[in-house]
Amino acid sequence: MISSNDFRTGTTIELDGAVWRVVEFLHVKPGKGSAFVRTKLKSVQTGNVVEKTFRAGEMLPQAILEKSTLQHTYMESSDYVFMDMSSYEETRLTADQIGLSRKYLKEGMEVNVVSWNGKPLEVELPNSVVLEVQETDPGVKGDTATGGTKPATLETGAQVMVPLFISVGEKIKVDTRNDSYLGREN
Repeated sequence: MISSNDFRTGTTIELDGAVWRVVEFLHVKPGKGSAFVRTKLKSVQTGNVVEKTFRAGEMLPQAILEKSTLQHTYMESSDYVFMDMSSYEETRLTADQIGLSRKYLKEGMEVNVVSWNGKPLEVELPNSVVLEVQETDPGVKGDTATGGTKPATLETGAQVMVPLFISVGEKIKVDTRNDSYLGREN
């Protein structure tokens, strides 16, 4: 159990048989009446966002999420198959469960799979990944790092903006949280 006074961004709670993550919270103490906590909650399963108000000090069940490191091995129709490298157990996730992070997912990549009550909910990618540029406009002699950017398509199909001097076949490091170019990879 967790008190509504202890809410922080990222805290997970169980509400109506589902897992909700606190996105925003505001502890309000009006001049008249009792204090309350106004929150914005996001469903981990569906991604829906709701606003909900709790009494200050109200006790709620905290969702205990388990993280396990699994390796993406292959795709079968629309399912992504992950393997636990210690027990060789397979876990299947749909494209909806993985969400937008699937644009950086490639075979052999290790990711954290978040589960609740033994049911996989979401995939957490590393903060940065190294991917090869498959398609971009050719670089021209004299292009500099501060000169501007151009779109590039990576080996997983993701599109990011890269400096003008990047060419096809180069490996680059990309931030998966905000789709930004971090640098070349040697």
